Amino acid sequence: MPVRQSRKRSRRPAGVAAAVAAAALVAAAGSTAAAEPTPPTPAPAASAPAPAAPAHGPAAPAHGAPAKRPAFGAYLDYGPRGVARMAALSHWLGGAELRVGHTYLPGDRWSNIEGAPGFLDVWADWRTRKADRMLVLNVPMMERNEEHVDDDEVRDLLRQGAAGRFDHHFRALAERLVALKVPDTVLVLGWEMNGTTYTHRCGPDPEAWKTYWNRIVTTMRAVPGQKFRFDFAPSRGRDAVPWTQCYPGDATVDIVGMDSYDQPRGMSFDEQVKEPYGLQAHVDFAKAHNKPVSYPEWGLFRNGDNAAYMRRMLAWMDEHKPVYNTVTDYCPHGVWQCDDNPRSTAVYRSVLFGRTDEPEPTVPTPQETTPPTAPPVPPEPSTAPEPPAGCSPLELGDWVEYWLGGKLCMRLDWYARDK
Repeated sequence: MPVRQSRKRSRRPAGVAAAVAAAALVAAAGSTAAAEPTPPTPAPAASAPAPAAPAHGPAAPAHGAPAKRPAFGAYLDYGPRGVARMAALSHWLGGAELRVGHTYLPGDRWSNIEGAPGFLDVWADWRTRKADRMLVLNVPMMERNEEHVDDDEVRDLLRQGAAGRFDHHFRALAERLVALKVPDTVLVLGWEMNGTTYTHRCGPDPEAWKTYWNRIVTTMRAVPGQKFRFDFAPSRGRDAVPWTQCYPGDATVDIVGMDSYDQPRGMSFDEQVKEPYGLQAHVDFAKAHNKPVSYPEWGLFRNGDNAAYMRRMLAWMDEHKPVYNTVTDYCPHGVWQCDDNPRSTAVYRSVLFGRTDEPEPTVPTPQETTPPTAPPVPPEPSTAPEPPAGCSPLELGDWVEYWLGGKLCMRLDWYARDK
């Protein structure tokens, strides 16, 4: 199997990161600088009661009632532009209902992981405008999260986290989200922990990673008014370590997610389903643990403008009914903000055009109206070589053409003479 390659991508424009850092500095002005106090130790994760399923999970449909369509959205930008673009994407999709807003906390410093003033406000405002909307927030477990910290230091940091060294940062984040009136945010904590990209990776010490995750969840659930759902979201496949080795336990996981891009190069969708720790293993694992699934990140990648992948992935999600999915919408992964994938873009638009959160129809009735249709998917361009102008191909039979490497061509102007 080809070696899986990590994605090198930045989720925040430099200007947004600078603005977040500046806001944090302004908020911190006037406060006394002091060494971080030793945080009080919360109750061990094992003794923390699991949240009641109805409080966090989606309500089951009544017996015989059609299931609701899966909620979907897109990652459109790290900051306020991401919120502003959602209405335009909905319009492009024929008024489709984008119920999911998705962004990432900066992982550069602890003050930003706590939710610096000014950054989360616009997302909270979007979420609270409609009761059925969902805010998905990726939360780093470490500062300097994309600075290529070596394994030895990661191991030491994970053990500090497992001992409670960083609990107060996550308590501050929980209090911030409750104060912004988004206590039901879905938190994708320590995403893609089975890889090598992030400082919050699991591989250097899986046991310390799991203990640290449990402490974070226990700390955040202890904040009054919270209704958070915690999404455990590895990348598809084995990656650096099997993601099942990082699973922290059913008591602290509400959703089993998966980031799934069209990679490695040459791997078909069926192989992505069947590979070890792949798409099928993901839904089977979630079912065995009585958890719903999600796809916080997905999209095109190593196989270019792959319309077959786009069609199959959308069908897969319709079949397995995730809590939500959000396509990563920038090049090379995306469909609306990326001009490099026209065929996949047409598939995405044709499938989701006009889609709402209404239950899936059963038997159509004559009174139902057909929503406006998206443009058809363009045919795949032919890869057969075209004969040069003024040249007539000779039919010599398949066997001769095989050994010649193609058709011979007789020029129609062979009789011409220079004068």
